[in-house]
Amino acid sequence: MKILYYDCFSGISGDMNLGALLDLGIDEKYLVDELSKLNLNGYEIKVSRDIRKGIEGTKVDVLLQEHNHEHSHEEVIELHHHDDAHGEHNHEQLHNDNEGAHKHVHAGIEHIHKDQRNLNDIEKIINLSELSSKVKELSMKIFMKVALAEAKVHGKPLYKIHFHEVGAVDSIVDIVGAAICLNYLNVDKIMSSSVELGGGFVKCAHGLIPVPAPATVEILKGIPVKLGAVPFETTTPTGAAILAANVCEFKDDNNFIINKIGYGIGNRDTEIPNVLRVMLVEQADKVSNEEYDDETVEQIIECNIDDMNPELYEYIIDMVFNEGALDAYITPIIMKKGRPSVKISILCEEDKTTRMKEILFRETTTLGVRSFKVDKIKLKREFIKVNTSYGEVTVKESYYKGEKIKSKFEYEECKRIAKSTGVPISEVYEKLRNEI
Repeated sequence: MKILYYDCFSGISGDMNLGALLDLGIDEKYLVDELSKLNLNGYEIKVSRDIRKGIEGTKVDVLLQEHNHEHSHEEVIELHHHDDAHGEHNHEQLHNDNEGAHKHVHAGIEHIHKDQRNLNDIEKIINLSELSSKVKELSMKIFMKVALAEAKVHGKPLYKIHFHEVGAVDSIVDIVGAAICLNYLNVDKIMSSSVELGGGFVKCAHGLIPVPAPATVEILKGIPVKLGAVPFETTTPTGAAILAANVCEFKDDNNFIINKIGYGIGNRDTEIPNVLRVMLVEQADKVSNEEYDDETVEQIIECNIDDMNPELYEYIIDMVFNEGALDAYITPIIMKKGRPSVKISILCEEDKTTRMKEILFRETTTLGVRSFKVDKIKLKREFIKVNTSYGEVTVKESYYKGEKIKSKFEYEECKRIAKSTGVPISEVYEKLRNEI
C-alpha cells in the first residue's frame, strides 16, 4: 500500500505543503502548467532551495503582482493575518510599504473585491477551469473546510461570508496546487502525525487574536494537535484544511518503510526547524503479507435504540456514509422489558470516530454509544473485463494464497443491462454465469 505521510512537527501552511510535495519529486513545470488552467492572473510562482536549522528543502513563494498590494494597511492585514506567524507576510513591513496607501484605495478597490471572494466566486473559478474533475472536487473539498469554519467563527451563513484569506490569489493557488499535487501522487492512503499549532498572539484587522487562529481550531476539531512549541502560528487555516480534507488517519506511533522524503521550507526561522516533512512510505508489518490485499485496524461505533421513528433510519445511514463510514447497518434486537429495538452499527476509520459519535448523538434518540477497535482483512482482488452477449462486463475475482476462489459480477452493471434490455435481473445473472 502506497502511503503519503505528513510529519507536522512544525505545523503546516499552504506554501510549505507545495514546497514539500515538489521536493518529493513532483515536477515544477507540471504544477505551473496545471495551475494555468485556472485562468487566474496576478501572480507568479517562485521555487527555490533554502535551509532551516541545517535541513535543506524546497521553498515555494506565490508572488503577487505589484497592483495586488494597493490596499490600505487594515485591508492588507485582514487579507493575510492567518499566515503571518510563518513569516509569510510581515506586518511591520506591510505597514512601511503602505504608509501612503490610503490615497490609492480607490485605485485598488477592484482588486480588494477580488481578494474578498465568496464561496460562489471560488466555485466559479474552479468549475470554469480546464482542471480534471478529480482536482476540481478535491479543491472544493479543501475550500469547504475553510468556508464552514469561517462561517461558524464569524456567525454568518456559508455563502454570505467573504474570504479574506482563501479568497486571495495566493491562497487559491496554495489550495488548488495541493489538489493538483495530491491527485498526481495518487497514493492509496494519506496519513499524518499530530499537528503542531504554535502559540502566542497575532495582530490582525480585528486586533490581537490567539494562536492558533479560531478558524484553524475549528477546522482541526477531532484531530490530535500539539500547542506551544514556539510562540508563533505554525499551522494556518489553509494548511489545516489540506490535512482535514485529505488525511484519513492521524497517528504518531507508526511502523513504516520509508521510500522517499520531501521537505517544504517556511519563511520564519524559529527555534525548531520551520519545515514540513512529507514521506512516501509502506506499512512495514503488512508489506510481506501475501495472503490478503489489506489488513487494517478500524472502529465499530454502536448504539441501541427502542424509542425512535423508524422512518429516520435511512436518513441517518445515508448521513454516516456521506461522512466517510466504511459500512453501516441496523440489526433487530430485543432490549430490556422485552422491547423490540434496533442496534445501529457503524464501521469507520479511527479518525472518523468523533464525527460518527456526533451524528448518533445529534440525529438519534440514543443517550450513549460504545466503540471498539476491530481488525479487518480483505482477500486480494482483481477486476477484469469480459466480452459477453450483453457486451463488455466487469468481473471481480478474489484470491486466497494465490488461488482464485470467488468470482462476482458487478451489480450496477447487471442492473444497467436489465433496465436497457427489459430482461429480469435474475436472468441476466444466470446468463452471464453460463457464458463465463
